[in-house]
Amino acid sequence: MTPQALLETAVLMGLFVLAGGGYGGLYAAGRLRARSGLIRAGGVCWAAAFAIAIAIAALTPLDFGWKLLILASAVVYAIIPPVAWRYLERMHSGEQATE
Repeated sequence: MTPQALLETAVLMGLFVLAGGGYGGLYAAGRLRARSGLIRAGGVCWAAAFAIAIAIAALTPLDFGWKLLILASAVVYAIIPPVAWRYLERMHSGEQATE
């Protein structure tokens, strides 16, 4: 891998993680504040993360296994915030019933 390819790959991977974090943060804020616009903005961040993952797979000199891991991560990013939110709702609804 050339130094330029290393830097380009690092930038793309940083943007990938940033977009995934934006999705999780905006999704949680949207659910907490009951604002569908924030949830949609989170969806845009996830779409950006997925597009960046495709760019990483298509444009970088990473080995096939790493590219597959990045693509799988992008798919799993879509699942984590809603599942975590449902778990937290279930966990906290049980606390309110016991008080």
